Amino acid sequence: MSQPSEFQKRISGEWHGYPSTFDREGNHLGYNKVDRQSIFDPATGATTYIMHTRFHDLPSVDFHRLATPDGFKFGVSDGDRDRVYLGPDFYGSGQPYGSLVNSRYYSPFWCCDLNTLNWVLDDGQTQVYSSLLYEGPTLKYVFNGLYRVAHDYHTNPATRAEIDAFCERERVNGPQPHVLPAKRHGRFEGNMHVYRADQTRAGDAHVRITYAPTSLLTAAQTVEVEAPVETGLSRRYTFHRAREVNRHTFHGPDVFGNGLAYGRALFISQHFASAPLRIEGREFLLDERYTLANVWMVHQSNRLAYVMFGVLHWTEQ
Repeated sequence: MSQPSEFQKRISGEWHGYPSTFDREGNHLGYNKVDRQSIFDPATGATTYIMHTRFHDLPSVDFHRLATPDGFKFGVSDGDRDRVYLGPDFYGSGQPYGSLVNSRYYSPFWCCDLNTLNWVLDDGQTQVYSSLLYEGPTLKYVFNGLYRVAHDYHTNPATRAEIDAFCERERVNGPQPHVLPAKRHGRFEGNMHVYRADQTRAGDAHVRITYAPTSLLTAAQTVEVEAPVETGLSRRYTFHRAREVNRHTFHGPDVFGNGLAYGRALFISQHFASAPLRIEGREFLLDERYTLANVWMVHQSNRLAYVMFGVLHWTEQ
């Protein structure tokens, strides 16, 4: 009898969401009502991914491209090292880092290459999801949102009511912008899990981000990271940030870069001024309390070295 991978165990059950769809500039186009599950058969060791999608409110040209009336059903070669997508709906693979999987794959139906980040939060009940859809090197669409798990949605009226209410909140919250406090000083603080590029766990890092608005559209940030000594990730750095609509820029002195927000999800690229070090990632606003769910892909000498992810909580000062 075969056993599922650790990540497969984390995603058991049926996951429900109402992710938003954005164009390449970050304009909100509409929604996609989704339920999906990854089913492991212990008798055969086979894993099958089933996903039902129902797009809403899209412009006609985008709806005709993305609408999937037959849904998706495809095989997965399940493993702790690689999750390989076997078609016919998706071809490619995803690499798990604990409760986070970073996937790159191709959709013949959408004719797009996708980069997906799917993270099961420590509560085991919530996923933070995003997909970047590319035509060659050009970004075409972005999907993102939260999912909630259910094990008896189709048989338990109470579960169905809870999940349906969650999806309705996602419909309301999906277009909300990634905007940090404009007049309030404070800090974001919490622990982030740290994984090496080879997918082994290195421990946890404590992260504190001191945040001080300098105008309605700018702020100064000081980031303090206390990480396991072996990683060399412990450091303190400061930068000024600015926002113009959904475009974010980081202006040193220690870090320079930019980001583009698609609703609540801000995708960043940050380059350190005096080291061969950069961070690529996604910073997702979970709620109206400015709770941040951050994923940082740390590159050293232009190679992925560490993957960090964790929830940071806002405290006003």
